[in-house]
Amino acid sequence: MSDTGVSLGPLERIDGRWMVGDSRRPGGTWLEFRAEGLHQHARDSEERLIPWSRIMILGRCTLGAKYPKDSYGAKALLDALPGPWRGRGRGYLHMTLRHPYEDWLAPFGLHPRWYSPIEHELFQELLAQTCAADETHKLGDADWLGRAVEQLAGQRPWSAWKIRDAVKEARVA
Repeated sequence: MSDTGVSLGPLERIDGRWMVGDSRRPGGTWLEFRAEGLHQHARDSEERLIPWSRIMILGRCTLGAKYPKDSYGAKALLDALPGPWRGRGRGYLHMTLRHPYEDWLAPFGLHPRWYSPIEHELFQELLAQTCAADETHKLGDADWLGRAVEQLAGQRPWSAWKIRDAVKEARVA
């Protein structure tokens, strides 16, 4: 498989590892799903590893702004246009951690490619369902995540319940 053979919104496989965000940009910020937890690579702060067992709630991913009214901020919509804005923004995974309890925003740099709204919703739903089933650790299993993403990557469900069903099937397969 090529370096970026499979992706789902901001999630992509590079050299057998699953990353959220543009890990190829020098000095960038991205997240890596590892067996031991969510590893944040950050340009302007220390790297951080959050064990899967600490993550209570995961499932919201915003693009272009920390707290837009929906999943896409106005700045993220500029990424669909050609020109200097493409791939310049940030995205955020929103999560609640335990022991100690805290809300945490995990920032990541956006890729130069555009994420379709359907891919983005499938990605969020995959995170949410996996966390709700108390199986967040499976996100660190590269083979399991690869099978789920491969099944979801080609799908284009157009309703919330079809997105939920598609992710439910992909998680079980």
